[in-house]
Amino acid sequence: MMKRVAEWWFAPAPAERLAAVRIFVGAFAVMWVGGRLAESYAVAQLGASHWKPIGVTKILAEPLPPGVTLAIAIVTTVLLVAFTLGAAYRFTAPAAAIGILWTLTYRNSYGMVFHTENLLVLHVIALACAPAADAWAIDRRATTQPVAGYGWVLKLMAAITAVTYVLAAIAKLRLAGVAWLDGEQLRNQIAIDNLRKALLGDWIAPLATPFLDHPSGFTIFSVTTIVLELSAPIVFVHPRVARLWCLAAWGFHFGVILLMNIWFLYPLLGLAYLPLLRAERPFAWLIGWWRRRRAGNVPPATTG
Repeated sequence: MMKRVAEWWFAPAPAERLAAVRIFVGAFAVMWVGGRLAESYAVAQLGASHWKPIGVTKILAEPLPPGVTLAIAIVTTVLLVAFTLGAAYRFTAPAAAIGILWTLTYRNSYGMVFHTENLLVLHVIALACAPAADAWAIDRRATTQPVAGYGWVLKLMAAITAVTYVLAAIAKLRLAGVAWLDGEQLRNQIAIDNLRKALLGDWIAPLATPFLDHPSGFTIFSVTTIVLELSAPIVFVHPRVARLWCLAAWGFHFGVILLMNIWFLYPLLGLAYLPLLRAERPFAWLIGWWRRRRAGNVPPATTG
């Protein structure tokens, strides 16, 4: 049995698929960290009274100077660019993984902890531990497939994604128990969240008010949510099952927008599910199109 499990876990996968996942995830990480440099600097200026260290930042006795925080975030962004391009990957990828772990954890040490960033960080760490730059990279050097192959890290990333959904279901059941299934807890959460948005002048979710007038519908939503989250491991049963589950999970996040105006960008853009999909296809099509275009622009050979 262990041999069959090992054969399944280390089943071959194209180097281009892993490279495509690296590019997509890396590009999102660059925008996520680099696009919030000003915010990170502003938050770091709040001072020690607003700082409650979590995770890796607990090694600090006091917060870092704002300038140092900004410098680390900038360096992390540069490293993530190298990670995405596959430049000196053996060195830049681990450094980028450490940088994004520190930068986002440090940001979350001020105010609310954003668990939505955990999956991104874990995916970057997984990619940093794998030969994800053996294709479609600036300084690609590998000529043969590594012993462990390319498929194992895709399964690892898929497992991480599945675990985050299962943990979300467990958290709901620990909070409210089986009472969660009657929908009242979810209805109250949606009502309070939209009321807060209304009081603060934010955009109210378009379907919140209509559905709040029909409490029975939240029973369906609550049961569906738990079933979807607890069933995440079925993505390993068959690729077609995985694609159906990914579509359902994406629909769940879209529903969260309609009911709560909360945007989970990483799964909404499909990045959380890339390890389960043929992520190389868009790049392969683009590369093929570019080569055909260049071939069409080559002038015909002339004879003397």
